[in-house]
Amino acid sequence: MFPTRIPTRPIPRLLAVAALAAVLPLAAVAQDKPDDETHKDLSPAEVKYQAAGSPLVDAPMHQSTNPKAPPMTQAEFDLARKIYFERCAGCHGVLRKGATGKPLTPDVTLPKGTDYLKVFIAYGSPAGMPNWQTSGEMTEKEVDLMARYIQHDPPMPPEFGMAEMKQTWKVIIPPDQRPKKKMNSYNIENIFSTTLRDTGEVAIIDGDTKQIINIVKTGYAVHISRLSKSGRYLFVIGRDAKINMIDLWMAKPDNVAEVRVGLEARSVETSKYKGYDDKLAIAGSYWPPQFTIMNGDTLEPLKIVATRGMTVDTQEYHPEPRVASIVASHFKPEFVVNVKETGQTLLVDYSNIDALKVTTIGTARFLHDGGLDSSKRYFMVAANNSNKIAAVDLKDGKLTKLIDVGKIPHPGRGANFVHPKYGPVWSTGHLGDETIALIGTDPVKHPQNAWKVVQTLKGQGGGALFIKSHPKSTHLYSDTPLNPDPKISQSVAVFDIKNLDKGYTVLPIAEWAGLNDDGAKRVTQPEYNKAGDEVWFAVWSAKNKQSALVVVDDKTLKLKTVIKDPRLITPTGHFNVYNTQHDVY
Repeated sequence: MFPTRIPTRPIPRLLAVAALAAVLPLAAVAQDKPDDETHKDLSPAEVKYQAAGSPLVDAPMHQSTNPKAPPMTQAEFDLARKIYFERCAGCHGVLRKGATGKPLTPDVTLPKGTDYLKVFIAYGSPAGMPNWQTSGEMTEKEVDLMARYIQHDPPMPPEFGMAEMKQTWKVIIPPDQRPKKKMNSYNIENIFSTTLRDTGEVAIIDGDTKQIINIVKTGYAVHISRLSKSGRYLFVIGRDAKINMIDLWMAKPDNVAEVRVGLEARSVETSKYKGYDDKLAIAGSYWPPQFTIMNGDTLEPLKIVATRGMTVDTQEYHPEPRVASIVASHFKPEFVVNVKETGQTLLVDYSNIDALKVTTIGTARFLHDGGLDSSKRYFMVAANNSNKIAAVDLKDGKLTKLIDVGKIPHPGRGANFVHPKYGPVWSTGHLGDETIALIGTDPVKHPQNAWKVVQTLKGQGGGALFIKSHPKSTHLYSDTPLNPDPKISQSVAVFDIKNLDKGYTVLPIAEWAGLNDDGAKRVTQPEYNKAGDEVWFAVWSAKNKQSALVVVDDKTLKLKTVIKDPRLITPTGHFNVYNTQHDVY
């Protein structure tokens, strides 16, 4: 979700082409122009987003020796592998088969040769490849190392099946030993779960008093927090695929169970259909590409399903289709599982996991995040590098519409509100441009506006990750934490829903935080409290810098309070219990 390294902007297009032309005939350069939608120009924000390190950097892997590849010592190979998984795997994939970036397998790289690849890595490309050497992110020696490494066969990460999961599964407090009633005085519905990204923890914060209740140990870089239907259990999943189950009824909420479902992951959810309250949980993995259904009381893994398969467009086999977002349907006993590289949305019927029924809906490639519309019938998911939003009908079990939006949509869960002219809409910001797309979602009372962009707003700039509103609010908030301009990344844009045409108001959130150092202070993820009258923001700086949470009064758009604590290290995502439990956004 969040990068560990922020490369500087790619060099200008003409300089990159000139650098390539210096060592290659022009025809060879021309052949490397982007030729399909997987190779569109990447914005600086998208480069930052994709540059996050992978937990697979430390995983044991089998090294295959290719006799045609240039020689490398074991030490060189190990170092290159580390660099690749820290900086390159997010774009090019674990197996180097290509994702949002091009394939880098030996059949592609060996014919190019080391000299070509060194220039390509050093200077970048017009299609969005960062200029690793000229930006200072890699040395000349490291560039040479990587040029040789990508001509070797990709090392194969280990699989992670039931036996491996069971070895990591721990029931810290069995269900029959847990509280029979709430043992604390906290207003649980207004608790916030805040990711402390680089410490492998979440902060459980009282939304009423603004005090930290507990710091809970979790997996590394928690991606999301989700609630059981009852609101008692909090589930968090780290990028390292570790899931922690936290009991909010305890005197001091803490872990009661944990498990790892792979080596890298992003998503967790619980069953929400009537009669399945707190019964099951599900998690999706990046590696291995699969999802796992678990017992909702203990996290015992029950069923593993692979997602390797054919792409929705070219019908080609993909060996590494990562599981992105997962939501639980309110209309059927189904989980909605979105498979990134193949562009398949899976409706997984959990009513009988021993005879699992999966409905496969072809949507669009590079599925990422998304959320439900206000009726909770339709799931709106971003196919980010296809520049589309897919609307999936969870009642009828079919694709309703693919909707063209701006460049690289990244909505988080999106934002629902009633537009004064067009009726109910769901909205998304974008990583690749400054636009905010408002999509009509009411086919009954506003059929003429349904499933199309009814209005495009202009925000502060690209690099947006989250957008948010609330049924009791008249405001729409959009962050821009990955924008290269600090003034933009350290503030948020707020729109008056009743008068969207007047543009946005800028709130200087980082300035309000009053942090006295030179940290990045990126402002991210607006999140409402239960009442809908406060909005919380994370002011995210480096691990060795001070960070904070800033709370804004939604009515006045004035600073309400700042939460500072030495334990708030790299806060990023934060989730209100009630709003997350009930899919209010």
